[in-house]
Amino acid sequence: MASRIFIDGDAGTTGLEIRERLASRADIEIVAIPAEKRKDVEAKRALLATVDVAILCLPDDAAKETVALCDALGPKAPRILDASTAHRVAPGWVYGFPELCAGQAVAIAKAPRVANVGCYATGAIALLRPLVDAGLIAPDQALAINAVSGYSGGGRQMIEAYEKGAAPAFELYALGLDHKHLPEITAYARLATRPLFVPSVGNFRQGMLVSIPLHLDALPGKPRAADLDAAYRRHYAGAPHVRVMEPPSGGRIDALALNGSDDMELFVVANEARRHTVLVARLDNLGKGASGAAVQNLDLMIGA
Repeated sequence: MASRIFIDGDAGTTGLEIRERLASRADIEIVAIPAEKRKDVEAKRALLATVDVAILCLPDDAAKETVALCDALGPKAPRILDASTAHRVAPGWVYGFPELCAGQAVAIAKAPRVANVGCYATGAIALLRPLVDAGLIAPDQALAINAVSGYSGGGRQMIEAYEKGAAPAFELYALGLDHKHLPEITAYARLATRPLFVPSVGNFRQGMLVSIPLHLDALPGKPRAADLDAAYRRHYAGAPHVRVMEPPSGGRIDALALNGSDDMELFVVANEARRHTVLVARLDNLGKGASGAAVQNLDLMIGA
């Protein structure tokens, strides 16, 4: 029997992408509230009681309201996959990054509530967690994370500004140095020291690069770049959506190369003579960074 799925907030970028990815699947029935009842709380409560999984593609406060409705349903409550920021470090929620560590995919498959990983956090944690677990980066290491995303990750106003030609070609943002993805990056990369995170947006719809520069001699044991690469290859062995790549021969990495894909690529780029390295994650911010990750988590939850 097909799993009944309700996408709460399917008019936004992430919700639309999820709906498109699920629309042709015979094992899934997407249900919705009639347009005239979209703001009717009782209609939503009644629908939630009939579905297997509710996928929340909402602002944080609205996501919390839907979770409260589910709480009130008791045993009739659906399982929840929340794509907002609201529950990523909340007690009782499983973090929706299957490649995080051994057993994470199984935990997602069994969880009643899963918090989908953030787009920037996907790249940052993918780069940091294996090296922290391997003792190659100390939890209290001072780290700086740089990232650039396509404008589709910035919400309706940013999308409209870029598509009207009213936005700059490139800009740094979140310069209060308190970006909303920092709590999950710090928690799930197992960092004891909060990193500096400087995101930016470019004049392209989708695509993402996350990069972390490191002095090799400042790391525990003064490893070689090859040691970092080997740690990634061990950690992600058999992971269907994460690939460890050879350094680019031309010295350049295109942010748009994985657009339309649900995969992520990791690079260790180094100058051993200088003992410098840059760790790079490349992904589609709407794929592995959002909707693709949500579908990956959903498949684990419904046993697809």
